[in-house]
Amino acid sequence: MNAIKNGEVSFWHADMGGLPTPRRPLAGDTTVDVCIVGAGFTGLWTAYYLKQAEPSLSIAVIEREFAGFGASGRNGGWLSGDFTWSRDKYLSNGTREGVISFERQLRETVDEVIRVCETEGIEADIHRTDCLTYACSPAQMQRMRAALAEERAWGIGADRATLIEGPEALSRIRIANTQGALVTHGVARVQPAKLVRGLASVVERLGVSIFEQTKVTGIAKGVVTTDRGTVRARRIIRATEGFTHGIPGNEREWLPMNSAIVVTEPLPQSLWDEIGWQGAELLGDASHAYCYAQRTREGRIAMGGRGVPYRFGSATDVRGQTQPETIRQLTEILHRMLPQTRGLRLDHAWCGVLGVPRDWCATAGLDPKTGIGWAGGYVGIGVSTSNFAGRTLADLVLERQTERTDLPWVNRRPRKWEPEPLRWLGVHAMYRLYHLADRRERASGGQRSSRLAAFANRLTGR
Repeated sequence: MNAIKNGEVSFWHADMGGLPTPRRPLAGDTTVDVCIVGAGFTGLWTAYYLKQAEPSLSIAVIEREFAGFGASGRNGGWLSGDFTWSRDKYLSNGTREGVISFERQLRETVDEVIRVCETEGIEADIHRTDCLTYACSPAQMQRMRAALAEERAWGIGADRATLIEGPEALSRIRIANTQGALVTHGVARVQPAKLVRGLASVVERLGVSIFEQTKVTGIAKGVVTTDRGTVRARRIIRATEGFTHGIPGNEREWLPMNSAIVVTEPLPQSLWDEIGWQGAELLGDASHAYCYAQRTREGRIAMGGRGVPYRFGSATDVRGQTQPETIRQLTEILHRMLPQTRGLRLDHAWCGVLGVPRDWCATAGLDPKTGIGWAGGYVGIGVSTSNFAGRTLADLVLERQTERTDLPWVNRRPRKWEPEPLRWLGVHAMYRLYHLADRRERASGGQRSSRLAAFANRLTGR
């Protein structure tokens, strides 16, 4: 039996034939109109929309590894347009109407990403589908009803999400102990490494310079310093998301949260007939320590979750290698939800980091005094949100007043995370409480939600 591959950045890159040959590094000092730090979705979308608006701009993208090395090439492939943050928290920087507009515009990113891919010839295995979030206990069903009711109380969600009961939910995917499912329409599955690497090629064709294998050592007004030279620019965009802590002065800005995925061998058609899942829907569950999954182009199951959520001192993985305990936990989730898969081989496991602000809410902005902009803190839904961030940052760089620049996430700056060991203790306590809450609910037959999860959220400000 083949041993499971662990790391090697991600399965998505292996699916493309292996890791790409790095582009040339920065070759000494240079001056451009805009310097973007980070060649992931946020940085590349920003470059794309800037070039669409002002083709004459000179733009340099600086990347420590290669385009798509970080979360953009490692995520679960959910192009969802979701809004998962606390709506009430955004009211401190805007109005109710602004929050609703933000959510509405985020939903439109699914169509926008697909439009760009069709226009630019990016083949990324995109498949329009639904997202199915399964409730496997009465308590989980109760939470989903409450979440849907909250959306509708805000005047949103009525046309996008519906709740289906057990028999109908089982007809979609045969998840064990199904009580029902929340069906979210208007989403898509994507192969994320294909998307990010295709986008990098597109912006290069538009005249953007991408310098890889170049480590940024500092960002200041008008200057980005690297180990290969200095870049001077009137506008600088920090698009480093989960790796932001590695830039001096930003160590406690966003916490790098671990998320990991395991991928099975391709399933035989007979097993798909047993499981269902014929629409390639995105799949999640309503547990406190939730999971996310997709059916891939070639008929594998990619199952993801938090596993070991955070490494002390904001340390990150080594080229995607994850812990055996994380692989064990994800395998347990896969087998619990889909016991039909118990005989399957796992082919690949990996992890990455996502950026988490102290208030767990995404932000984008630009400081006019320094000329430094940023976007991130997507808390795990960056495939779609990064596209919207790129459009917003392009407006801010070009000093255009638009519907996007007035939204409540713009120029919102939450407080920093606590120093160690407080943040390690807080995050690990939160996830231990989530897992304990899920175990208690299962042990009691899942009749009511555990209060431990609510306590965990209060503990960390989630």
